[in-house]
Amino acid sequence: MARYTGPKNRLARREGVDLGLKTPGSKAHASLLRRLNLPPGQHGPKGKRKPSDYALQLREKQKARRMYGLLERQFRNYYKQAMKVKGNTGDALIKQLEMRLDNILYRLGLAPTRAAARQFVTHGHTLVNNQKMSFPSYQVQIDDVVTLKPKGLEIPAVKKLLADKTTTTANWLERKGPVGKVLRKPERSEVASDINEQLIVEYYSR
Repeated sequence: MARYTGPKNRLARREGVDLGLKTPGSKAHASLLRRLNLPPGQHGPKGKRKPSDYALQLREKQKARRMYGLLERQFRNYYKQAMKVKGNTGDALIKQLEMRLDNILYRLGLAPTRAAARQFVTHGHTLVNNQKMSFPSYQVQIDDVVTLKPKGLEIPAVKKLLADKTTTTANWLERKGPVGKVLRKPERSEVASDINEQLIVEYYSR
């Protein structure tokens, strides 16, 4: 499957927010935070014109897409699915993204970034209800139990996360040691992400 393989710091600097693409506490993450307010490119900012409504909507869509590591076609499909759900389309979109298996691993603190979580899944390290699952896009269901295989638990980054006793888990998830469980779907207020989903809805509604 095609995916972005360029510099991740460039994506975050383009959106002006930390997209969670670098491991917290690493030198690369510290470097990103220092340069986050500087747009990518060697010539610096190109003017300070007020962005149009379309530009704001586009940037919000790109920010969310890059935060969850999705291609445009994948992200658009999630939006189409969210439109079929009764209620607020933006809320439904965020819930679908949060229930992806790679995101669940990340939210449980079993992976330092979503990109790392995606790699753990595709490399066959992840178990859902004791069955190997190798699709990062898999929609985890309520009461599903998620963990890593013994080999996956030996990955240095995972061992470091499990040893960190300060890690907290969202109210809609439960983790005991290396084993996590989905208690329910998240409420929008419980998803700590700098995303204005209404702008995304407006972008695709043009």
